[in-house]
Amino acid sequence: MPLTEATEADVAEVSRQLGRPARDIVAIAARCVCGRPTVVHTAPRLGDGTPFPTTYYLTHKAATAAISGLEASGFMAELQELLATDEKIANAYQKAHLAYIADRDQTEAKLGLSVPEIAGISAGGMPTRVKCLHALIGHALAAGPGVNPIGDLALEACSWSPAKCACPSD
Repeated sequence: MPLTEATEADVAEVSRQLGRPARDIVAIAARCVCGRPTVVHTAPRLGDGTPFPTTYYLTHKAATAAISGLEASGFMAELQELLATDEKIANAYQKAHLAYIADRDQTEAKLGLSVPEIAGISAGGMPTRVKCLHALIGHALAAGPGVNPIGDLALEACSWSPAKCACPSD
């Protein structure tokens, strides 16, 4: 999915979604069908100097709530078992890990940053574990279907859908 420039309105919306000021947004990586931000693309080093490996950060309140429920249901253990027993899924997950790092490396280069502290680290437990569905679905939404198999499966199992707006009507 193509990144889009984050407008002042986008940053204000993300801040509202998070309940705190948004930090170091490079772009919007995925949007709701209504146009509001769903996933932000974040700088690999925050303004205060902190390394930040979570390139794709899910901000949409309805999505994060639904994914929290999915995590609480034990679905991550099912996905971890699938990862351990399905070589095709494991290989695709390894490729997703590398794609995530490549995206962040591109951002580092574009911003003129060097963040060696997070070199080789992606998010969500990739490439060998299923640790955070929020991160994996954020990556799946940003990259599009077929890039992150675990994120895709979790998104399919989630009660929230990017195809239907669940944003508050202000």
